Amino acid sequence: MKRLTKKFVSLAMAVLAAINCCVFAAADEAAPAAIMVDAGIPAKSAILIEQQSGKVLYEKDADQKLPPASVTKIMTLLLVMEALDSGKLSLDDTVTCSPHASSMGGSQIWFEPGEQMTVHELLKAAAVASANDASVALGEQIAGSEEAFVALMNQRAGELGMTNTQFFNATGLDAAGHLTTARDIATMGAELLKHPKIKEYTTIWMDSLRNGETQLVNTNRLIRFFQGATGLKTGTTDGAGHCLCASAERNGLSLVAVVLGAKSSDDRFNGARQLLEYGFANFEMADVPPPEQPIEPIAVRGGVKRQAEVISLAPEKMLLEKGAGKKLTQQVEVETELQAPVSAGQKVGRIRVMADGIVACEYDLAAACDIAEMTFKAALDMTFKELVRLK
Repeated sequence: MKRLTKKFVSLAMAVLAAINCCVFAAADEAAPAAIMVDAGIPAKSAILIEQQSGKVLYEKDADQKLPPASVTKIMTLLLVMEALDSGKLSLDDTVTCSPHASSMGGSQIWFEPGEQMTVHELLKAAAVASANDASVALGEQIAGSEEAFVALMNQRAGELGMTNTQFFNATGLDAAGHLTTARDIATMGAELLKHPKIKEYTTIWMDSLRNGETQLVNTNRLIRFFQGATGLKTGTTDGAGHCLCASAERNGLSLVAVVLGAKSSDDRFNGARQLLEYGFANFEMADVPPPEQPIEPIAVRGGVKRQAEVISLAPEKMLLEKGAGKKLTQQVEVETELQAPVSAGQKVGRIRVMADGIVACEYDLAAACDIAEMTFKAALDMTFKELVRLK
């Protein structure tokens, strides 16, 4: 009887979500293809970044500390993906539900104590349906307890430079001091997207668990109704309001938009859509041009070689305002001389690609190989090798 009740509730939630999203779709289709962003983004805080470079394209009070609700789960998902990549977890691993995980309120899949699911199933539940019980169960599987997992979350936040973030749980349920910023969320969202497999989960629209008994509908409307949407996470609590970290990709340009503290669900989706459309309308990814002139070898003083060959560490692509690619110039800075020893990869210069006088991309020039210091022993070895070669 209990399982039938859960099945009915799950099905009812799925139907309501689908109806709600159809209403959103009708409004979305009537909106213009590109909307210019202004200070009227309907949220307390917002930011738009390009995912690969982290360049900020728009921000509104982006460093204001606010509760993030279930957008917190981006860090939970990031640690799960990193555990999968390192081999600590496998998608086929079986996770047994603890009483603590089962006790989570809010969004859930009614994971019962002693019940077992795979990491794959729980990852789907957390990413698609924002299930709190699934998120805590995954954290416990990685760290042994939610408390230990939260410590890992805060450690990873520090490593990513998320200086205005403090987590107190793995779910985003309201807790005193559980705060972050739009800027920090964009940072961890961009990091999560470095794991391509997560998009196999965050782009699911509808799915199910327990052989169809538990229905899953993505809490992120944009997944179905916004071209190129790739994720990432919604969040709603009384303390946080309506929050969203939305990501999308078009023509090789990957954007991350964050909206915190919106008054309604429509406000957060419309705000994120406005940001993403602004980004796609005004920016593009372009090929990084090669150096305008060949980079000559650099003289090396006191080394076993007299010159160091130079290699470019240029990225393949760079972010540009649309139309700016026709007016590119370069500024090249290269060392005139190096002192041995020289290490392969050692920075020896820098190239800045400028668009209308603004830096569009900058990257290092580096030594191509190691060059040891000339010592008495090195000189003898070189002399001996030369004599052998001449025989």
